[in-house]
Parts: sequence; structure tokens; C-alpha cells
Amino acid sequence: MGLGNLFSKIFGNNKYKFNEVHIDSEVIDSIIWYARSSDPDEFMAIFDGEVKNEILHITGLVFLPTQTSGEGAIVNTGMLPVMTTQWGSVHSHPGPSALPSDTDLFTFAKTGLFHMIICQPYNIDDILAYNRYGEFTDYKII
Repeated sequence: MGLGNLFSKIFGNNKYKFNEVHIDSEVIDSIIWYARSSDPDEFMAIFDGEVKNEILHITGLVFLPTQTSGEGAIVNTGMLPVMTTQWGSVHSHPGPSALPSDTDLFTFAKTGLFHMIICQPYNIDDILAYNRYGEFTDYKII
């Protein structure tokens, strides 16, 4: 069992099933805007959405109190309402790589099912998506 699988079992975030991820184009536009606006610091947000007909549909971004720097971002997920499902997260890397760090992999396993990282120069082609185990995953912009 990989580290991501272990963390997901511990944190209990493996109860939702979906086969596809759809993201509103406005959400992608917002990710790009916030990444560019935050540079050289990181930005981080939680995904809002729902699973319906085995499709995870990301409809928005939720911003919580965050501490950011060029080295990382810390989000206070304790500020989410108790009944809120953490579908995943998105954050920026103020450099040329959108590959997850060990800290990112821990966050992925702990806080959701679908995650994105955007890196410089912060265009649509600079976004990579991952599942909760840190494996590359596909998504569709709608």
C-alpha cells in the first residue's frame, strides 16, 4: 500500500465514487488569475462541487484563511463548515514544475479526491491534475 493510500484510509476520504471530473471554465480562469496575482507567493483554494452520476463537477473555489509564501501555503481547513465535503484543492507553484512535493502528497491524501497544481507561467497548459494518491488524472473543462 502506497503512502497516499494509507493516508486516505486513515483520514477516511475514500467514500465517494466518480469516473470523470468536469471543471467549469470559469474555475480554470480563476485558478490562472489567482496564480498570476499571487506570484511570487503560492495561492491555495479548496474545490466546491458535487458528485452526480459518477461525475465530480467542480463549480467553484473556496478560500479559507491562508498563510502563503514562495515556499508554500497553509490553509486552515478547520474553518470549513462541518458538513462541507472537501473535494480537493488547487494551489500554485511559483516555479516551472507542477509536480507534487511530499507535503503536497500528504495534503492530497488528507483533504480530498481531486487536486490541481499550476506552475509558471500560469497558463492552462501549466495545470496538472492528480487523484488523492498523487497519480496523474484527467479532467474535462466545460
